[in-house]
Amino acid sequence: MADVAEKTVVPESVLKKRKREEQWALAKKQELADKRKKDRENRKVIFLRAQKYSKAYETQEKELIQLKREARLKGGFYVSPEPKLLFIIRIRGINAMHPKTRKILQLLRLRQIFNGVFLKVNKATMNMLQRVEPYVTYGYPNLKSVRELIYKRGYGKLNKQRAPLTENAIIEEALGKFGIICIEDLIHEIMTVGPHFKEANNFLWPFKLKAPLGGLKKKRNHYVEGGDAGNRENYINELIRRMN
Repeated sequence: MADVAEKTVVPESVLKKRKREEQWALAKKQELADKRKKDRENRKVIFLRAQKYSKAYETQEKELIQLKREARLKGGFYVSPEPKLLFIIRIRGINAMHPKTRKILQLLRLRQIFNGVFLKVNKATMNMLQRVEPYVTYGYPNLKSVRELIYKRGYGKLNKQRAPLTENAIIEEALGKFGIICIEDLIHEIMTVGPHFKEANNFLWPFKLKAPLGGLKKKRNHYVEGGDAGNRENYINELIRRMN
């Protein structure tokens, strides 16, 4: 009697599972291909934007030199436009601090000594700084300082967590909807105090700086009196170098 080959019956649930797994594998493959394509396109966009910003900064620098020369030739001097950006560093602790002053420092996100933040120059900001002036030092950062701070000590806020800015994807995830997709976009937005400065600045975690090389002179005295507190204008850049 010939053996009858029994046909193996595969259960319906197993067939469905296989089909699902095939669909997932296909979807994952497609997702990976899309991501690679998007990354390639992004790299081109980022490179072009970085070139554009670099050219704009260079043109600005040349214009400034030209205007200063012209003013000197006419026997006058060139008055620079009002700065739009501030960098504030906390230099003192909470001993004998007024509760209102403490509250303002919290609003400014300066909860620890040697924390630093960017701020937009306006009346409200200047009023707050007057109140906390004995506990902070501030000034007008230049492009080199902004770039070094963000590249060396920059952390972003992603899902309420502190994330190092190791890749542009982190910036794009948080700020992509504002057209900020890479670290150069972020630097440009902060430096020029652009239309989305608030969102970009809130994304940046307060900078944790180290104690300044060579130390501070007198924390309790104002900068103009030979101390450290208050407005040091462009000299903030020298302090940033020592603390970065």
